[in-house]
Amino acid sequence: MNITAKLKDPLVYNLLIAIAVFGVLIYATLKWLDSYTLHNQSVTVPDVKNFSVAEAARFLEDRGLRYNVIDSVYSRNAKPGAIVEVTPAIGSRVKTGRIVFITVNALTSQMASIPAVHDLSFRQAYALLKARGFESVEVVYIPGVYKDLAIRLELRGRTLAEGERIQLGAPLDLVVSNGTEEIPPDDPYAVEESGADDELL
Repeated sequence: MNITAKLKDPLVYNLLIAIAVFGVLIYATLKWLDSYTLHNQSVTVPDVKNFSVAEAARFLEDRGLRYNVIDSVYSRNAKPGAIVEVTPAIGSRVKTGRIVFITVNALTSQMASIPAVHDLSFRQAYALLKARGFESVEVVYIPGVYKDLAIRLELRGRTLAEGERIQLGAPLDLVVSNGTEEIPPDDPYAVEESGADDELL
């Protein structure tokens, strides 16, 4: 049977048609996938750190990238409102149309309430302030009876009250007794302190 005769065979003819249609479908599918995934079309994530969101938007949009502000943090080392972190990383290659996730520096520092520090030891008071998130705590020693006893907390010379809300980045002074004053003979704490010393011996 020659080739022409074989092509006239309905079974062979239908098989060839099926193969041709299958090939066209595969080709069309591959082309669509290339278009959908933007095959071989990638851009570099630009360095937009320290830019405002409005400034960064132009750079990102010019490169075919979208953006989404997902978080804010507070840093004294960056301008308020400036971008401090970008994901994916700056310089990485991404597909056109990719969303870039942005973290910005908060316009103001977060706030926390002042804890009770009066009559705590210096170490206890300092650790408590740090645990609350206060970043700048300076220790100021003044004459006092009991060494390393916290007396009060100040902000620029003003005594802070327990429960008062203050920015975490505010410069706080923890006022502590240095133990240079003599204990009055009728001070009830003198006996307790003496007894505590005896127990340590």
